[in-house]
Amino acid sequence: MELRYNPLLDDWTMVASNRSHRPTMPKDFCPFCPGSGKVPDDYDVYAYDNDFPALMPDPPEPDPVGSSLYQTRKARGKCEVILYSPEHTVTLPQLSVNHIEKLVDLWTERFIELGKDPAHQYVLIFENRGEECGVTMPHPHGQIYAYSQMPLKIRTELANCQKHHERTGRCLICDMNREEQAFRQRVIAENDSFLAYLPFFTDYPYGLFIVSKSHKTALPDFTRKEKRDLSEMLKHMTGTMDTLFDRLFPYMMVLHQRPVNGDDVEAYYHFHIEFYPPLRDRNKLKYYASSEMGAWAACNPNAVEQTAEQMREAYRRYLEKEGRSA
Repeated sequence: MELRYNPLLDDWTMVASNRSHRPTMPKDFCPFCPGSGKVPDDYDVYAYDNDFPALMPDPPEPDPVGSSLYQTRKARGKCEVILYSPEHTVTLPQLSVNHIEKLVDLWTERFIELGKDPAHQYVLIFENRGEECGVTMPHPHGQIYAYSQMPLKIRTELANCQKHHERTGRCLICDMNREEQAFRQRVIAENDSFLAYLPFFTDYPYGLFIVSKSHKTALPDFTRKEKRDLSEMLKHMTGTMDTLFDRLFPYMMVLHQRPVNGDDVEAYYHFHIEFYPPLRDRNKLKYYASSEMGAWAACNPNAVEQTAEQMREAYRRYLEKEGRSA
């Protein structure tokens, strides 16, 4: 286990060979279910140290294979599993808003706690859902990685937000919200505190963003009302995804928040959640192929003005099924 420096990208690759030894769980046993001996017998949501982490608070020394060009570094950090529910087969949209609010509170608590370690630079809260995203454990859960280095994508996003602020005096994501609200065709839903839309530039046909309306940078900044509105939006949007093709909708969901240590980014950064769903139709995957991976030249096979219309119709059907109206 170590970090290896990529001089071409000024980035670090996590090498976690221990994860290749993760066992295949038998069908009749789940370590995240009450009674397993691994978790409390009674819980609503629960933070669980990852048994096969890519990052550790006290990692071993790197293998002696580096050089002045190919640097290595200890894989310092923390990996946690966040259990959404004791029920083995429930999914995020099937949870009540009250229950999801407990999850948001746990995310907030872990973000604050992990940020207290000066070795941590960034805390990433995320969920992989569905076999298409490599999920082997169906019990509802997400994960948290606390990195000792700033991940390249976040670093790029922060830099562009800062440049926009220096040029205009405004927050880039606030401007995105205004643009999407004015255009309307890419907006899927909104409540008092959050907007959900397919941004103009997303490279996934259903690459949803959930963005706070107020200019806030992380979960601890939100009021109780905003946390509840976020819980409702998460339930409704993941429920909409499942309604879209009448099947469990796979996705990667990532919370983008301020760094926990380092520069003050409050003036120009803005909380948002990004979804990367690999489906482009009910049983068709949107592959990241050579151009996307080799050149980072993103290509969306659909215009989001069309897929947004499909998602709005799915949202209408979802609310109807829930006995509500848009």
